[in-house]
Amino acid sequence: MAGAPAGVPTIYPAILYDDARAAIRTLTEGLGFTEEAVYEGAGGQVLHAELSCGNGRVMLGSKGRAGVFAEAMRDSGPVGVYVVVDEVDAHHARAVEHGVEILMPPTDQDYGSRGYTARDAEGNVWTFGTYAPGSAD
Repeated sequence: MAGAPAGVPTIYPAILYDDARAAIRTLTEGLGFTEEAVYEGAGGQVLHAELSCGNGRVMLGSKGRAGVFAEAMRDSGPVGVYVVVDEVDAHHARAVEHGVEILMPPTDQDYGSRGYTARDAEGNVWTFGTYAPGSAD
């Protein structure tokens, strides 16, 4: 199976928001993502945006557009996304400082990870932790 070059992620969560601009602010300012690209349409709709964290990316856009993906996602519920971070407590403190809703504070897990869970303004659940699936222990 052909894939991406080494080190390039091969899975990109894609989330549609009622207010994609507000989501971009929360993800960049409160949760430490970096804005890589934002393409807007008429009326300020976000047609496509890419935000990175580490070597991973999430794609997002505005709900209410035409197209197969937008139609399929129209009535979708919240999603959950896991993101690996090195400094869980500092990451959490930044989220709290920016008013992000925290569902679980930084907690040491039985399997050796430390992580916390937050919810964005549109109900999506974001977990940030030190566990890196597939990494050597």
